[in-house]
Amino acid sequence: MSKSNAWKKRRKLEREDRRNPGLNRSEFALMDLRTRKTKTKKDKLNQQKHKDRLSDRHYDHDNGLLYLMLPY
Repeated sequence: MSKSNAWKKRRKLEREDRRNPGLNRSEFALMDLRTRKTKTKKDKLNQQKHKDRLSDRHYDHDNGLLYLMLPY
């Protein structure tokens, strides 16, 4: 099997007593930190397809007035 160009460059740097770039990587670089979870049937049923679907602005029952009850 042939060697990649990156492998050859790393070996050349090691021969020249320079730091191997592979050693700069942390142990977290090789880990997959994402959690994968498929949606359940309940999640799919409850997901909101459009942002304005459940908003009240399409209905005329609210006139937008705000009443404040102040204590005396």
